[in-house]
Amino acid sequence: MRVDRLKTGIASILSVFLLSGFPPNANAQASVETPAWEKLKDTPQAITARDKEKHEKGRAIFNFYCYYCHGYSGNAMTLAATFLSPKPRDFANTRFSNLPRKRMLDAVKNGRPGTAMASFKKTLKDEQIETVVDFIRREFMLLKARNTWYHTAENGWENHERYSAAFPFATWEIKLDTPDEELTDEQRAGKKLFLESCISCHDRANVSKDGPVWQKTSGLNEEERIGETLFQENCAFCHAKDGTGRNWIGAFLKPHPRNLVEDPVMKSMTKKKLKHVIKNGLPNSSMPAWKSVLTENEIDAVISYISKVFHPIKEG
Repeated sequence: MRVDRLKTGIASILSVFLLSGFPPNANAQASVETPAWEKLKDTPQAITARDKEKHEKGRAIFNFYCYYCHGYSGNAMTLAATFLSPKPRDFANTRFSNLPRKRMLDAVKNGRPGTAMASFKKTLKDEQIETVVDFIRREFMLLKARNTWYHTAENGWENHERYSAAFPFATWEIKLDTPDEELTDEQRAGKKLFLESCISCHDRANVSKDGPVWQKTSGLNEEERIGETLFQENCAFCHAKDGTGRNWIGAFLKPHPRNLVEDPVMKSMTKKKLKHVIKNGLPNSSMPAWKSVLTENEIDAVISYISKVFHPIKEG
């Protein structure tokens, strides 16, 4: 049950994060006609100038909306993917013939129940959905191309190879908690480099034992203990385990998640007002509605925990 809540909660957050800010620019409705190049799979370079232009438009849509879960190279090797079950689709290793175009169009438009795949029908025009699906099919499934890479000079990572000693820890080849005495000199240097330069983004490293995600707070009553578990398994993804919102995902969200510890808004916050926000979300922010994820009692428990541990909340 807790895993289901976490999956659903993260999916809600990612939906808000990814379904905002990118202006649709196509008004025409899409056709479901298979593009000519797809019929010529044996000659993948047979593509018209118009197809090339459409392909680049698809790249722009994918890089804005889809990379966060599916990865820039379509292989679903992302931090977000490690939290989701089932995992996002790995297009790079999906056989072209095993995933029909029509099925992909439906998935992007309507989402996939029981997964983190959200519906984009209110965000993208039909033509844009067709464009990004055709990009995925051609770029990843047919050509097995890399698309782009985050660690480029344009993104501030000039000569990324200088970090190569840390790569085995970022790619999970070596477990981060491997005892130093079991590592070579080069691996120990790589581990040090990873911890100094890479872990702020690659913060879900491969380890032998995950250990506790948080230290449970002492002195809580039964309702507050339930609220602690719910908060740490759902809300901490954006608000951080200490309630400050100062974590990796919180840094990317605009506006930033509420600081539940010292934000001026918390001084005038009431339990009734906070419950309304949790249930219905907060417009023009990354705060989604949780009324379909948490029960009334569970929301009350989360509020009790916040009031006890982070900032006192007034009744009413």
